[in-house]
Amino acid sequence: MNRMAFRKTMKVLFLLSFFTTATQTFAQKKFTISGTITSKNSGESIIGTSIKVLNTNYGTTSNEYGFYSLLLAADKYRIVYSAVGKTPDTLEINLSGNIEKNISLSEANYELTAVTVTSSKTSGRSVSGSQMGIEKLSVQEARNLPVIFGEKDLLKTIQLLPGIKSAGDGNSGIFVRGGTTDQNQVILDEANIYNASHLFGFFSTFNSDAIKDIAVYKGGMPAQYGGRLSSVLDVRMNEGNNQNTSVSGSLGLISAKLNIEGPIQKDKSSFLLTGRRTYADVFLKLDDEYKNNQLYFYDLNAKMNYELGKKDKLFLSGYFGKDALGFNDQFAINWGNGTGTLRWNHLFNSRLFSNTSLIFSNYNYAFRVKNGTNDIRIFSQIRDWNLKQDYQYSINQQNNFRFGWSSIYHIIRPGEITGNATSSINDKIQDKRYSLENAVYASNVFKPNNKLTITLGARLSAFSVLGGGNFYNIDAAGNIKDTLKYARGKVIKTYYNPEPRVSVGYMLNNHASLKAAYTRNAQYMHQITTSTGSNPLDKWASTSNIIQPQISNQYSIGYYANILHNNYEFTAEAYYKDMENILDFRNGADVFLNETVESQLLFGKGRAYGIEFMLKKKTGKLTGWISYTLSKTERKINGINNNQWYNATQDRTHDIAIVGIYQVNKKWTLSGNFVFYTGNAVTFPSGKYQVNGQTAYYYNSRNADRMPNYHRLDFGATMQLKKTKKWTKELVFSLYNVYGRENAFTINFKDNKDNPNITEIVQTSLFRWVPSVSYNFKF
Repeated sequence: MNRMAFRKTMKVLFLLSFFTTATQTFAQKKFTISGTITSKNSGESIIGTSIKVLNTNYGTTSNEYGFYSLLLAADKYRIVYSAVGKTPDTLEINLSGNIEKNISLSEANYELTAVTVTSSKTSGRSVSGSQMGIEKLSVQEARNLPVIFGEKDLLKTIQLLPGIKSAGDGNSGIFVRGGTTDQNQVILDEANIYNASHLFGFFSTFNSDAIKDIAVYKGGMPAQYGGRLSSVLDVRMNEGNNQNTSVSGSLGLISAKLNIEGPIQKDKSSFLLTGRRTYADVFLKLDDEYKNNQLYFYDLNAKMNYELGKKDKLFLSGYFGKDALGFNDQFAINWGNGTGTLRWNHLFNSRLFSNTSLIFSNYNYAFRVKNGTNDIRIFSQIRDWNLKQDYQYSINQQNNFRFGWSSIYHIIRPGEITGNATSSINDKIQDKRYSLENAVYASNVFKPNNKLTITLGARLSAFSVLGGGNFYNIDAAGNIKDTLKYARGKVIKTYYNPEPRVSVGYMLNNHASLKAAYTRNAQYMHQITTSTGSNPLDKWASTSNIIQPQISNQYSIGYYANILHNNYEFTAEAYYKDMENILDFRNGADVFLNETVESQLLFGKGRAYGIEFMLKKKTGKLTGWISYTLSKTERKINGINNNQWYNATQDRTHDIAIVGIYQVNKKWTLSGNFVFYTGNAVTFPSGKYQVNGQTAYYYNSRNADRMPNYHRLDFGATMQLKKTKKWTKELVFSLYNVYGRENAFTINFKDNKDNPNITEIVQTSLFRWVPSVSYNFKF
């Protein structure tokens, strides 16, 4: 039945493409204008450039590699090319045959005058088109906002947008529209990142100096994305400057960065190399008591690209990052990500573009504890090999067709524990888990007139559980009934899931529109965690004979408007999401190094719904936005909370962010942000009793209590020291948590020392005031 539904959807898409192509063929002779949009200063391709044909309803945008294509009738045209942070360019052509036009856009001049200055339009919330639930940020905008430790962090800035919630104080994990952290697909140059944080979440893995573009899809994900329920965080690295060699960097209180880029062969190839490291461990060595401790992270981004010819371009990019935390020789933990992406762009003709990618992704952690005669080591790993193919075909002015496929081979090492010869703990090596995740997709953006845009998409995913170890059958109580062993490579079970999606946009007038969307997603990789946010020791588990794929259906509707002479942008989006096969823990579950982790899980359904508002000021000396989210997230799982609906841990009723950036003059820029949100849902003890002289707590309803409400004010200031064509120098000051609010990080319960019958509540707070200063340079 699933296969039949997918085939029908594919037939509709191809028939639509054929029909529109045929009608255009018999209408009038048409020609194509196509090319690549690049930056004149650096030679890098520009994503999302707007290409508008004046005095017509025709237009398009450049894709992820800067390529665009327009099919127009033979005539004279004026075409405007515009992109964020660039000076628009106008091209006049007499179209009488196919034309290749590569466009280079110059940097916009934002020198202050008496006239108001237009800020970058970075929200991604375009009034036109049918795309919903997308947020975009420029790297420059993120650099102006104050964050903890003064490290400019795109993931922290994204948390200030509606529908995207912080996983905790200083944490780079995010909750999107009621989803958990593992329900977000984080990809860097198409490679999966399984833990996007450093130092337990106080920094993200993304060095802003290496990032070109970042987009978050909260709903209505395009069909080329799949594998997660809640969101896609698509991060693209810079390609490197193919015009001139440049060096930039930053020196802060606890970290330093250095970026080098330049041409390998001018106009044809370039390289990028960016590194970052914290040096808290250097200060530890100054004290004899802490000199043998470790506390640092480093990461490295590298990229090369080479133009093979007019129709072919090759990219090679990689990322490697590692965290290290240790206490003398008694305790040590390190974890890290590694990725590699090889991409080949090929232009078959002026209307058909393809991208072929071979992608590698690796995440692992190693944990060591030494106590007396015990020297115990724990290791876990998840590794992916991915081959994917994407095509983009510009059928005509009304239709843009995309299709492709992907195949991912997953290898998971759930956990290996080994001890020394004198250890009291026996070695335990859990069986590796192998699986194959395949998908094919197709989508078409159809614009029948200047008011209506319809996007139809279909995706069929298939997940095969492969043999290579022991598998189990478990009864309702979590007890193992049977142990089954399958040979390596044998297909144990395959799950098929059709994932249709449709979105519609209707222009009410030139400044306002209504949009609606439906998206179905399937998720096959699951994070087994008892913490609120992301933890480096969290276990990943793939769909198996017991763990079913998680499924979600999301419905959304939105209103979009540019108001007050296009100086302000207002959006409102409402959504409802139902979820199947959502997992949670049994009461008293033990998942750490449990080889039958499935026995500790229960499965059920979930729902999330809410409404998001955002008002953004885009012009003038003062820019910024106000965002507000009202939402609810619940679960219903047999065996938990008497089989009734209960709050998910990430449920928060209110979430507010106010952001302001004020450019005082050419030298000073001030910024600030205020955040408030309802505390997470938690389970506090409802009573206690004594067992052998020890206090034990008992609990009633799960997640029926709340952490205290969270609020915080941050302030930042940037002082431009020097800015010429060759040199840029600046000092950045920030104060995190201006009024010293002691927000709760954890709340614990303990007996009073003098009277055990009295229970004390102990709140732990991480930060009050965190001042920072950093020096940034570029030459």
